[in-house]
Amino acid sequence: MKNKSLAKPLCGIVPPLVTPLFGRDKFDVAGFERLLEHVIGGGVHGVFILGTTGEAPSLSYRLRREVIEQTCKIVRGRVPVLVGITDTSIVEAINLARYAAESGAQALVTSAPYYFPAGQPELIDWAQQLVPQLPLPLYIYNMPQMTKVTFEPETIQQLTQLEGIAGLKDSSGDLNYYKKLVHVAKARPDWRVFVGPEHLLVDTLRLGGHGGVNGGGQVDPTLLVGLYEATLRGDNATVERLQARLTKLGEIYRVGKHASTVIKGVKCALNLMGICAGELAEPLRSFKEPQRLIVEQCLTDLGLLPNRSAAQPAATMA
Repeated sequence: MKNKSLAKPLCGIVPPLVTPLFGRDKFDVAGFERLLEHVIGGGVHGVFILGTTGEAPSLSYRLRREVIEQTCKIVRGRVPVLVGITDTSIVEAINLARYAAESGAQALVTSAPYYFPAGQPELIDWAQQLVPQLPLPLYIYNMPQMTKVTFEPETIQQLTQLEGIAGLKDSSGDLNYYKKLVHVAKARPDWRVFVGPEHLLVDTLRLGGHGGVNGGGQVDPTLLVGLYEATLRGDNATVERLQARLTKLGEIYRVGKHASTVIKGVKCALNLMGICAGELAEPLRSFKEPQRLIVEQCLTDLGLLPNRSAAQPAATMA
């Protein structure tokens, strides 16, 4: 049943996009189109929709399908489209995967089923049941902060034997764990290992990783792409300069106390840049004026808000 939609193994920067909302179940299509043009114009190597940053678990199945359809329609094959299918129901995950394939997506992404924590043998069995039913290559998403389950390296080693799995995104933030994943991946030359936390992009690339699925890549795509490329060519001076800029950008994630501040910070930034609506899916609430001012100052310092009246964002790199 496999559809080898990825012409070659994926590498590079694949930002996990937000889902712009006007309110409950109301998709900001125009804003999402501006976002897609913003990141594609910034040189990203793919886009990932309906992940954690995309608030997928809080979205209706109807809206998820709309996001998939609009993404594929707008992207028009310019970069690979990766679709999150994470669900507590394997049936619903398969249904969404089939819709993604029919819409023109190139790959799928799933974390472990959440709510009921699964043991490692159960994760292996789950993958063995799921993967043969999928019409597109799958990337495993290790997100223990949200799922309360970690794919142990020994489990990943067994999953590399499933041809339909193309690689893994790790958002654990654990470099020792990531190093083990890279070692396991050597058994499959086509297997790719990506990192979620962008402050670890350079370190993981130097360990043998293949790229980043980084939220900041949608706020300042040329920054993340430039950092990726500079690291690969060993341009340490440029890496140091861009890493300092990335550290500054990271301030938008630290406005507040909860993990959701990352999503709030990104959505607030994109809204301030004139790209898309900034509302979050319920029960989360968008930043109010005090928090927005902090994000605004960060963007101003980075030169991302040169003209507040502009409908379109300015170039993301000086």
